[in-house]
Parts: sequence; C-alpha cells; structure tokens
Amino acid sequence: MLKNHVNKHGKQDISKSIHLLALAKFKKNMGQMKDFEILMNPNDLVRFLKKPASEFTKNDIILFCEENEIEMVNFRYVAEDGKLKTLNFVISSKEHLDSILSAGERVDGSSLFSFIEAGSSDLYVIPRYRTAFVNPFSEVPAIDILCSFYDSTGKPLESAPENVLRKAHDLFKSGTRMTFKALAELEYYVISERDDFYPGVEQKGYHASEPFAKWENLRKEALIYIARAGGKVKYGHSEVGCFMTDKHLYEQHEIEFLPMPAEEAVEQLIVAKWIVRMLGYQYGVDVSFAPKITIGKAGSGLHFHIMAEKNGKNMMVENGKLSDIAKKMVAGILDSADAITAFGNTIPTSYLRLVPHQEAPTYICWGERNRSVVIRVPLGWIGAEQMVHHANPCDSSQTKVMESRQTVEYRVADGSADPYLTVAALIVASLDGLRRHDALELAEKLYVDVNIFSPEFKDRLATLKQLPASCYESAEALGAKRAKFERDGIYPKGMIDSKIAKLKAFNDKGLSEKLYGNNAEIAKLVAQYLHIA
Repeated sequence: MLKNHVNKHGKQDISKSIHLLALAKFKKNMGQMKDFEILMNPNDLVRFLKKPASEFTKNDIILFCEENEIEMVNFRYVAEDGKLKTLNFVISSKEHLDSILSAGERVDGSSLFSFIEAGSSDLYVIPRYRTAFVNPFSEVPAIDILCSFYDSTGKPLESAPENVLRKAHDLFKSGTRMTFKALAELEYYVISERDDFYPGVEQKGYHASEPFAKWENLRKEALIYIARAGGKVKYGHSEVGCFMTDKHLYEQHEIEFLPMPAEEAVEQLIVAKWIVRMLGYQYGVDVSFAPKITIGKAGSGLHFHIMAEKNGKNMMVENGKLSDIAKKMVAGILDSADAITAFGNTIPTSYLRLVPHQEAPTYICWGERNRSVVIRVPLGWIGAEQMVHHANPCDSSQTKVMESRQTVEYRVADGSADPYLTVAALIVASLDGLRRHDALELAEKLYVDVNIFSPEFKDRLATLKQLPASCYESAEALGAKRAKFERDGIYPKGMIDSKIAKLKAFNDKGLSEKLYGNNAEIAKLVAQYLHIA
C-alpha cells in the first residue's frame, strides 16, 4: 500500500512516496536475488550459513563445525614449490577450535622457502576464513582453510607469495581505482593404461566426448568438487592433446574459471590443481600439469585471462572496441614479457613448449584471436547480443543486457608457474603500462593481425623480440628488469635474488638444441618434472 508523505507545506509528496516504494521493491528484489544465489551456491558453508564466503567469520566456522560434527580442521598454504601444504588439527573442544582459528600455528619457514635462514625461520600461518570449504576426500568430516604467512613480529611475511600478490593488487587498486580480475585456463594430461576401445584421434581431442574421451568422468567430478570448494568454474572440456604409446594413453583436458579478483582467482586455481591430482590418485592414474609431455604433441599451458573493472563495469571495452586502458595494460605486459617467464615458466621443459607452430608464444607481440602471440584478444560478445534470438526464434522473452565479458589472454605461463607471483607480475606490468606515456604507441607497434609465421610477415617477424628460450635466459631477463618488480616494495630483493639463482642453476642455456632428436634424454627430463607445481 502506498503510504502518503507530507511535505513542509502540508501537501502530499507523491514523488517521494513513489521513490520510497521503488526503493523498497528494489531492496526486496535484491534480497530475493541474494537468497537465490545462496540457495544455488554449491559450497556447503555458504548454504548452511546463508551468507557469501566473503562474509565468513570465526564464529560462523565454529557454528558450522558444531552443527555438522566436523572432527578435523586442515590448514592449507602454498610454499616455494607451488604445491599445497597441509597442517592437520583434530578438534578436541570448542575452545580448542576457537584457539586454532584465532591464533593460527607456527611452522618452519626454512623448510618452506629457500631464502629464509634456519636461524630465524619460525613463521605463523593464519587462516583466511573466506576460503573455508568441506574437504571432499577426508575419511572423517573436515574443513580446509587457506592460510597466510606472518613473521615473528606478527606482520605479513614480505616474501610470502600470497602477500606479494596482495601488495600488487592493493597498489593497482589505489593507483587506478580499478579491480584487477583474472581467470585461469588449467590444462592437464591424464596418463593411463592404453585403451584401444573407441580410440581418440591423435592430436584431435579438442572437445571430444565419451566414449572417445576416456577421462570425462574424472573431469566432471573435479568440476563438482572445485565448485563445492568455492571455485567459480566456467566450464571443462577435453583438449587437443591425445596420443598413445605402446603402453599408455595420454589425454589432455582443460578447466576454465570465471573472472575473480586477483587473490581469489589464484586461490581457486591452487585448490583446483589439488583436487584434480587427488582424483587422479583415487582413480589410479597420473595427472600432470607439466608444460611438455613429449616432443611434437600439444603441451599444457596455464593461460590467464585478465581484465580491469571499475564499479562493476568492464574497463577493457570502450565504444564497442578494445579500450585504451586495455591497450596500455597489454603494452606494459609485453614490455616485461621476457622477465615474467621467471615466475610463469620455471623449469627446463617449459621451453620445450614455447616453440614455433605449436600454438604457443615465441615472439613478443599481441593480436586478435591469434594463438601464437604472447597476448591474444579473444571474442568478447561485442555486438553479438542478438545471437540467442536468431537461434531461438520462438522465444520472445527479453534478453538481459549483460556487462561486457571482454578479456585479454596471457598465453605464456604453464603448470610450473607460481600462480601468486605470475599474476602479481601481470598486475605490476599492467600498472606500468597504465603509467607509461608511450604505452599506446608501443601497443600499436607490437600489434599483429596475421599469422606471424606466414611468408609475407617474414620481414616484420625479424623486428620482434623473442621470449627466453631457457630458464637461464629467463633469469637474465628478470635481472635486467628487476627494478620494475622491486619498485613500490612489491617483490623483495631477496626473493628476486633467489629466483634468479634457482633458474640459473638449471644451466639449461641451449638445452633445446642439445636435446634435438634425443628422445631418450627428453623422456628422462619430462619424467623428472612430471609432477611440478
């Protein structure tokens, strides 16, 4: 019922009444929308607590544990090797659980990070409540929570990967008033016993279905578990890589996520890798995120789509075209592309993937829908809003106008990457591009609109710089451009020193040429790094 409001002259203010009614209706609709989102959310804690994960508190988690008879809490954190670590707690009382969630626990930092000395190695791990999820593999009811590292003074550990990313994103937000969002494309191989029943076509596995794709069920199960753990999954499908040896089947798959703020994008990726590996372990098959399995077959990348968002608006598009903001970000990333490989391509086999004619980047350039460039501009539904009406002429319902989904895709990184440091590097480089006065000119100079390996492009190709061809060259590139990453205190000097030393220790300069044609040595190298990161 419309309640009358009286203005200062004693007359009914109908416009104010209408405004208040509209506001009440809006709040009701927003409440219903929030309830629907909670009801549809696959995360058990979200549905039970009836609030988004971003609002989780310590008391929320204690309540969930009490009401759902949770017996164990697992702290999870990522160290220098990129793998998820675990610290298990059996809950003995409510007070014990409160203590765990309030104070965290001590760990030996020197066993987790090579650049922390044993004499001062004690660190704290403190849980981030919004990351809590029910462990789908635990024999007893358990929740897992991702943690952050803190030093002996209670301050965030400067060199902790998750802190480097947080610092980079905070700087980006404060300097641009925009949020940096990212999504990953997680590619992996399932390696099983050879199966000649309904064989797939070699190197033609893209979007193959059962029975020709043998490990679709593992992928679908992974999608469900990742979503229940809080991951925002876009889709999953089989990928190009498919081949057999005398004894084994190698089948490539991909899981792609939805754009999330940088920290959350990395968190869901790390949990997803653990889930996929755990499922492989349960199924009795190897799952590998390694960049290269064998020469001549598709390698596995870890592509990152990125975008800048302001007040819910995608800033990568302006007037139906790629915006100047997007182009400046692209220019910044390209200018640092050789150095970023130090965080995203960290093992010798990384550079067996980055070779010509394999849909992997080798030259530092960018282009529309070109898969052999460092940064690709994929389709973004610009000007394509009416497709659904054409496909469904009998449906006269109004199509919701959606915000642009345009991203740009960084295609260099692979499964050996430290996702925290790689995304942080993309943020630092993007911010550098936004600050540069010549960024648009650089973007135009490095843009290509043809197949870069076509004969007519030969002269132009000779003018483009190439990505590093080894870990050693990657370390040299980082050394030359380290000031960009150390500026503003984002990457600590000791971390950069450690990264350079570790990459140079591989002593792999010219390794691709040395291994050419030596399949036995290549197989040994692949086996050495099969379960990297």
